[in-house]
Amino acid sequence: MRTTADRIRHALGFELIGLIIFAPSATLLFGYNMFEMGSLAVAGSIIATFWNYFYNLLFDHAMVKLRGNVHKTTLIRIFHAFLFEGGLLVMFLPLIAWHLNITIWMAFKLGMTMSAFYLIYAFVYNLVYDKVFPIPDTAALAACKN
Repeated sequence: MRTTADRIRHALGFELIGLIIFAPSATLLFGYNMFEMGSLAVAGSIIATFWNYFYNLLFDHAMVKLRGNVHKTTLIRIFHAFLFEGGLLVMFLPLIAWHLNITIWMAFKLGMTMSAFYLIYAFVYNLVYDKVFPIPDTAALAACKN
C-alpha cells in the first residue's frame, strides 16, 4: 500500500493540477466570473483533498481485505472513480447551490458537469501517477520493517 507521504503527494498534485485546468475552463463554460468559479473550485478542492485521502485509504484497505492486494484493473479503476465522484458530489452539492445562489437542481446539473470532467481527469491522473510513482511491493515493505 502507499505511504502517508505518497498519499499526500497524490492528493495535492491531483487538486493543484485539477484547479489549474478546471477554474479557468469553468469560468468560460458556465458564464460565472472568475472569482465565483475560482472560489468554488478552491473550496471544492479543499473538500476533495480530504475526501481523496480518506476515500483512497479506505478503498485500499477494502482492496487488501477483499483481493489481497491493491492492484486495480481497469474495471476497478472505473468503479473507484465513479464512487469517489458520487461521494464528493453528495458533499459538495449544497455548497454549489449556496455559493452560486442557484437551486439544488441547477447545482446538481453543474455538479454533474464538474463530475464528468473530474471522472475523466481522475482516471488519467491515476494511471499516470501509478506509472510515475509505482505502488511499493507490500511484502518488500514488510520485510524492510522486520
